[in-house]
Amino acid sequence: MVQPDWVEWHRDYDDPGSLLSRRGELVQGHLRAELERAPAGDVRLISLCAGQGRDVIGALTVHPRRDDVRARLVELDERNVALARQAARAAGLHRVEVLQADAGTTDAWSGAVPAQIVVAGGIFGNITGSDIQATVAALPSLCAPGALVLWTRHRVPPDLTPAIRSWFVEAGFREEAFDTSKDDFMSVGAHRLTGEPAPLTLGQRLFTFPGGS
Repeated sequence: MVQPDWVEWHRDYDDPGSLLSRRGELVQGHLRAELERAPAGDVRLISLCAGQGRDVIGALTVHPRRDDVRARLVELDERNVALARQAARAAGLHRVEVLQADAGTTDAWSGAVPAQIVVAGGIFGNITGSDIQATVAALPSLCAPGALVLWTRHRVPPDLTPAIRSWFVEAGFREEAFDTSKDDFMSVGAHRLTGEPAPLTLGQRLFTFPGGS
């Protein structure tokens, strides 16, 4: 199976009519709203398989609480890492760290968790169902109490989103939103941890992303 060029893949963000652009708007909307709800002080954020960081950097650039956010964006593709670092610098987001690493391993999150916001966009549509279930089950180990997790997934038949939503509930999360595109092809979920966070276990693999994270 030929893997996408993950740099070229990001070009659809520049097309306001694309599904990727719409997905980005939905994720950024949830991010901005969560920052507005967050108590005063630092807000820890992590983004798995962050690509060029467009969702996070786009949401933070003009947000009044941008300097409160301490973020780690993890991405494996060195070209996307370079572009994300460049974008963060250009926006003056000095507390946004872009780490070149495998986001599918818990070692990538040492020192960055527990986080109040976890972004898992562009992952669940590219990994196996069993890896999705394992990742959802492990998310409490990345979360602070009451953390919000944002995730995305296409709805191509067989639609796995009902199962994913139930896995979140089983893992101790409450669904706060489930947004879909007009054609019902794309979805963005927002789940809040209502159960207890779990300790981070280093050396654990959560998922394997085709061609890297």
